[in-house]
Amino acid sequence: MREFVVEADGGSRGNPGPAGYGAVVSDAATGETLAEAAEYIGVATNNVAEYRGLLAGLRAARELDPEARVHVRMDSKLVVEQMTGRWKIKHPAMKPLAAEAATVFPPDRVTYEWIPRARNTHADRLANEAMDAERGGPRPPAAGRADLDTPPAVPAPEGPPGDATAGAARVRAAMAPGAESAAEPGEPGPRRRPTAASGAGAGGSGSAGAARGRGGEGASDAAGSGSAAADADRRAAQAVATPSSGWAPADMGAPATFVLLRHGETPLTPQKRFSGSGGSDPSLSDIGREQARKVAAALARRGTVQAVVASPLARTRETARIVAARLGLDVAVEEGLRETDFGAWEGLTFGEVSERHPEDLNAWLASPDAEPTGGGESFAATAARVAEARDKLLAEYRGRTVLLVTHVTPIKTLVRLALGAPPEALFRMELSAASLSAVAYYADGNASVRLFNDTSHLR
Repeated sequence: MREFVVEADGGSRGNPGPAGYGAVVSDAATGETLAEAAEYIGVATNNVAEYRGLLAGLRAARELDPEARVHVRMDSKLVVEQMTGRWKIKHPAMKPLAAEAATVFPPDRVTYEWIPRARNTHADRLANEAMDAERGGPRPPAAGRADLDTPPAVPAPEGPPGDATAGAARVRAAMAPGAESAAEPGEPGPRRRPTAASGAGAGGSGSAGAARGRGGEGASDAAGSGSAAADADRRAAQAVATPSSGWAPADMGAPATFVLLRHGETPLTPQKRFSGSGGSDPSLSDIGREQARKVAAALARRGTVQAVVASPLARTRETARIVAARLGLDVAVEEGLRETDFGAWEGLTFGEVSERHPEDLNAWLASPDAEPTGGGESFAATAARVAEARDKLLAEYRGRTVLLVTHVTPIKTLVRLALGAPPEALFRMELSAASLSAVAYYADGNASVRLFNDTSHLR
């Protein structure tokens, strides 16, 4: 009887977000690659994409020899544990996929093994190539997971979503916004007059990414949540995104421009771990310091930044000091720019949180009012804090260009408030370490956003 090894993987840039899978079938005796499968599957979660990869790998093995024995190797502990029956499958999108995977071969001819991601690079590469092909260009494999120093998406954090890309992302991201992160529909807001498309800020060009992220399905709009924090968040968004009335001409005065810089990498960033304001407060890694130096050089060439303000956390203050030294400026600290507190999730990956606190995680992904396990900070509370800091800085730096060195969740929050977007928009943005974005705030209440999110100047 022939024996095959199936290696499979899947990823989502936003969790949920643009997703794809990859699978490889090899001969167990020789290691020879016999078949490959990869596909972009549209908007899905990481785990759904992983199950789709498993299913594709098993089907490819069956086409080679329906009588074979199969050893499945995956870096998704969730899928491995669920397919072996040790963990229950609760997610409605995964149940039919798992049931179908269990029927491709008789159960007694399939075994499962968890392996580290470093040993699953072939399938991971295929999954990322599938997502890259759909988005029209190459992308670093690390971004295939949530933008999370994360987890970006989740979001990211930066995540899914804080210092959790998701970005995603995978969480991003993102993972969960906030995760060295993540966090990513609501009813249409009030009618808005157009804003200047070009905006103002650090320079360059870019466009807002619209990759769907964690929390996009079933997430409630803060405007309808009924909580005081959500209502305050809605008002904060409207204050900068909508005029008081009519379609009046744009105010032509000099805007206050916030150039938004996410701090450089920390040791947690490449591991995609939640890294908020309640954890170990890591400093920059050597890579992060080099990123900060390159950003400093890029901003010095432009010569537009007039002041530097940083979050109080170590990684942002260190990034800010490096940049400010090059620009000949001092660094002011603003408490309101700190990252979300992720409570008991600090230092964990999105997958680890999913395993240990699944109910709390699902609630967090579904509502901006939900708090992370252990008394962390909700995204609604973060938004209210960031909006207050924004208003304070706008009054202090009226008409000036200010570099704000902060984190995934505060940057995504400032952007979404300027756009008048609902809370789940956090899971639809990806934010790389040491990337730049900008928001220009005009006296008539309008704001324009420029998303560069381009780290090509860092290479």
